[in-house]
Amino acid sequence: QVQLVESGGGLVQPGGSLRLSCQASGSISDYLTGWYRQAPGKQRELVAQVTSGGNTYYASSVKGRFTISRDNAKKTVYLQMNSLKPEDTAVYYCNANRGGRNYWGKGTLVTVSS
Repeated sequence: QVQLVESGGGLVQPGGSLRLSCQASGSISDYLTGWYRQAPGKQRELVAQVTSGGNTYYASSVKGRFTISRDNAKKTVYLQMNSLKPEDTAVYYCNANRGGRNYWGKGTLVTVSS
């Protein structure tokens, strides 16, 4: 069992930046890890993923603005978010997946507003 705890959310103005962190309770070095988000009234969507080998994937809506990274020694996954837009407002969830094991954090709220 792996527990995931997100942090770093908050209120930011359009054009601003935030860095989200996801701390795992155990090793995630061989997990596919990622960030998802869910805006009010919308389905949860994939934002970015990073494989155990370091390959990354980004949703088209965030490509060029967000950067996902991981530090296996610290058991932490990061999401650096730049040039934030109001449409980035959502609860952001961390995910770790390996085979039939799929874990979620409880989420952290990001609000982009002036």
